[in-house]
Amino acid sequence: MTPAAPTPAYRRLSVEERRSQLLTSALNLFAHRAPEDVSLDDVAEAAGVSRPLVYRYFPGGKQQLYEAALRSAAEELQHCFDEPREGPLLPRLSRALDRYLAFVDEHDAGFSALLQGGSVVETSRTTAIVDGVRRVAAEHIFRHLEVTGPGPRLRMTVRMWITAVEASSLIWLDEEKQPPAEELRDWLVEQFVAMLSVTARRDPQADALVQALAEDV
Repeated sequence: MTPAAPTPAYRRLSVEERRSQLLTSALNLFAHRAPEDVSLDDVAEAAGVSRPLVYRYFPGGKQQLYEAALRSAAEELQHCFDEPREGPLLPRLSRALDRYLAFVDEHDAGFSALLQGGSVVETSRTTAIVDGVRRVAAEHIFRHLEVTGPGPRLRMTVRMWITAVEASSLIWLDEEKQPPAEELRDWLVEQFVAMLSVTARRDPQADALVQALAEDV
């Protein structure tokens, strides 16, 4: 009689490990389907757990899980913008974009879920999560520019560039991550300088920044 194959050892996950597992499974599902098309049963199946276990960690149901999944992606994405304020600005911006694009590359499902979530689920909380990432990015850029009171034209320029970075990243995923990340990074940095240069024609604050950047090159 052939002996039965040994049962794989089961390792009980800690609370944080289990929560992370559920959030990862949820992000992958929300990235590829509309939230209304994803059930808690789907999340439980993807994570290899029971539906009651999902409810134990997220008693508020799917909406709570969805918001928590978006928040986890947002928090990780915000860390991409942490960069010491040392040396010329453009290399600093390049390093921040390197981390940003590495996050997009490694967490493409979570990134898509994060950016598309605010428009798919019209709630103030999900919109605030998505907008929070953009706000943090803008604050980092202004700190690196050493601007404490940006005027409306400069604020609009930075926000437009952040929107362009987001859109380019999503298109980059659709285009099977072409061009290479390094080329996309350099292109985005060049776009930042170009947009700032156009604004400088109408805004003395932006003009002073363009001149300062020229001295850094």
